[in-house]
Amino acid sequence: MWKLLHKLKSAMVYDADREFYSKVFPDSVEPRDLLRLRKMDHSDLPGVMAIETVNYEFPWTEGVFKDCFRAMNYTNWICEAPDETIAGYAIISVVAGEAHIMNISVNPAFQRQGVGRKMLEHLIEYARPRAETLFLEVRPSNPGAIHLYRSSGFREIGIRKNYYPAKNGKEDALMFALDLVPML
Repeated sequence: MWKLLHKLKSAMVYDADREFYSKVFPDSVEPRDLLRLRKMDHSDLPGVMAIETVNYEFPWTEGVFKDCFRAMNYTNWICEAPDETIAGYAIISVVAGEAHIMNISVNPAFQRQGVGRKMLEHLIEYARPRAETLFLEVRPSNPGAIHLYRSSGFREIGIRKNYYPAKNGKEDALMFALDLVPML
């Protein structure tokens, strides 16, 4: 049922010209422009878990993802390739004028192709009318993500000591923030 609804939704926002030109003139369309963002549903969990377990030494459990569906202030997103492969996923929480990126992860087959940036841009635009500031944490051992966040306008605001589980104990988290309301 959910797959059928997603296909109907995709059909309604389908860009025939972009799809046509991407096939006839492959260099005319950026691959990331063919990616679609949609709300995550329970049927996506096997694909999400496959990405989560390959990307992280200490992955979230399926139960954590199910809790994200139940939490009223969480919104869970899938970034989908034209062939319906899950290219990535992202989870954001918005409460009391603040937004927090809880998880953002890219399928290894799609890394370094703009998927992370596309999801991040989507989360920023999603949060903008709902929050004044967007926060996130990142491991210092993840320079690619740090570069993405800095190049997207996030600024480092602090450190959370012993935040992440690590092979030899705990790893700190760098805290980042992005102001969503223009400063006067």
